[in-house]
Amino acid sequence: MTLHRPNRIARHGDPRMPLSPNSPVLANLPDIPAGEIAALPADMLAALQFEAGEAFQHIKAIKARLDAALALKYGDLATEARRLAGKDTGTVRLRDGTITIVADLSKRVDWDQEKLGQMVERIRAAGDDPAEYVEISFKVSERKYAAWPEAIRQGFEPARMVRTGQLGIQLLADEAEQ
Repeated sequence: MTLHRPNRIARHGDPRMPLSPNSPVLANLPDIPAGEIAALPADMLAALQFEAGEAFQHIKAIKARLDAALALKYGDLATEARRLAGKDTGTVRLRDGTITIVADLSKRVDWDQEKLGQMVERIRAAGDDPAEYVEISFKVSERKYAAWPEAIRQGFEPARMVRTGQLGIQLLADEAEQ
């Protein structure tokens, strides 16, 4: 495990969680096996987690600023290239010297659920199968499901599948030690 601390990515940050000079730096973590990192003391892990969070926020701010600058520099040119191509969305390619700029404006379509429901009823009333025109899905709010009487929940249970998300762990210093 590499334990030197050259050129830290971000300012140290939280004075309540000082890192010792022999603790790993964020830049070294990708090269250290997860088992070795897990073997570090909890206070060192907490400090690294805090520092990683600060570094992540800093990088997000940098990316947002750079993306805004690129949109400012190339956005109008990309809009004009799309207009000339006769499209409102999609990808256009521009040149700036020896650099190719790929400007992609994705399409996101939202449908009014109430109006779609009315259309489904009209299609059914006309004797057609709405599934040929629209995708129909059913959802149950977990909050509503939990509030239902047990007998109703049991009826829905065979249709219910629970999947877990990713485990999140946050390390916090004890209040007394701050």
